[in-house]
Amino acid sequence: MKITLIGGHGKVALLAQPLLVQAGHEVRSVVRNPDHVADIELTGAQPVVTDIERLDAEGWEELLNGTEAVVWTAGAGGGDPKRTWAVDRDAAIAAMDAAQRAGAHRFVIVSYFGAGPDHGVPEDDDFYPYAQAKTEADEHLQNSGLAWTVLRPSALTLEEPTGRIDVDAAEGGEVSRANVARAIATSLDHEGTIGQVIEFNDGEQPIDEALENLG
Repeated sequence: MKITLIGGHGKVALLAQPLLVQAGHEVRSVVRNPDHVADIELTGAQPVVTDIERLDAEGWEELLNGTEAVVWTAGAGGGDPKRTWAVDRDAAIAAMDAAQRAGAHRFVIVSYFGAGPDHGVPEDDDFYPYAQAKTEADEHLQNSGLAWTVLRPSALTLEEPTGRIDVDAAEGGEVSRANVARAIATSLDHEGTIGQVIEFNDGEQPIDEALENLG
């Protein structure tokens, strides 16, 4: 499968890319900073340098031309509300719309555990732009014509991968970035993850088994 991964230098993305390459996918990894090209090449992915905040509709279509699947792991990283809206909502939505126009059928987005219309974060809270931006992006994807999957991991850690998660978990847990990376790769292997919002923590069930038995 030809995959374009947006947000290629993030911690989760750098762990996901070698897994996708090892699975036989052709991976194009989008980064903004040319200094990150070497890191992307080490994963086996093909780096593409562009600023997703500045792409217009034509630029998005050109970027996604020939792509069969899009994996969205990009984020502004919090702190600047303007950039959070621009990246986590606006650019994500632009990518979804362009994916449809370009014929990229599959779209997997990494959101966060608790996103959604009932996220409960008040507008005067510093976390609100992130919570609402993710919520609006997730909803746009769910209402698109794409074969979508929304991954909502809980608090991220740098622990070693266990290869095991809990998809019936309550909010407030943790999950390693390495397990999130494995969930991304596994999601693309299972049609049962299409049309699913998957909230998960680290757990005891093998990732492949957990995602295969959804629905």
